[in-house]
Amino acid sequence: MSEETSSTVAEPAPESARETAEESAEESVEVDPLAGAPSLSAACEALLLVAVEPMSAVSLAEAVHVPVAEVERTLVQLAEEYRQAERGFDLREVAGGWRFYTAESCAGLLERWVVDGQQARLTQASLETLAVVAYRQPVTRARISAVRGVNVDGVMRTLISRGLIEETGTDPSSGAILYRTTSYFLERMGISSLDDLPDLSEFLPDLADLDDILDSVASGE
Repeated sequence: MSEETSSTVAEPAPESARETAEESAEESVEVDPLAGAPSLSAACEALLLVAVEPMSAVSLAEAVHVPVAEVERTLVQLAEEYRQAERGFDLREVAGGWRFYTAESCAGLLERWVVDGQQARLTQASLETLAVVAYRQPVTRARISAVRGVNVDGVMRTLISRGLIEETGTDPSSGAILYRTTSYFLERMGISSLDDLPDLSEFLPDLADLDDILDSVASGE
């Protein structure tokens, strides 16, 4: 009888070996959890600044790929640092989320600033632009600029922030935003409706001609 000796060497299939190597390589690559942010504190500050709603420690931890406990410690530390430094803002946890708020010590300053801003007299440019909107509404910004002969972007922002004018849809032909006066405008003017505005027809050229002129200027023709 002849003895047969067999030796079996276990070798992984080529495809399996390659997949295993690739997985190992991927696991060995270090991924920066902060995506370039210089510190966890900086990462939390940046996220909180752009967040529309308060962010919980869990949401922040998911965003920075750091344990929740570490994020919570960082938030508490930041809040204390701001308080000790008497900054103009606080970091507070309210209703389960963290958010920046203006410091209570600055409440008087902010109140005065808001009140003074609302009571400040409108500039001549603002008054002229408001008159154009009042008498030509609904009107596009381009047509307002055509009437005044200057760019009115800054003035329009002022009038909107004062609550005197507002958006009211878009122009069917151009798609441009239309503007009109608000109920607050009527209140400030002491009138109940736009029909109570003084008649300016005697001071203006023929309205049909004026519309043609404004259309050509606004379209750049």
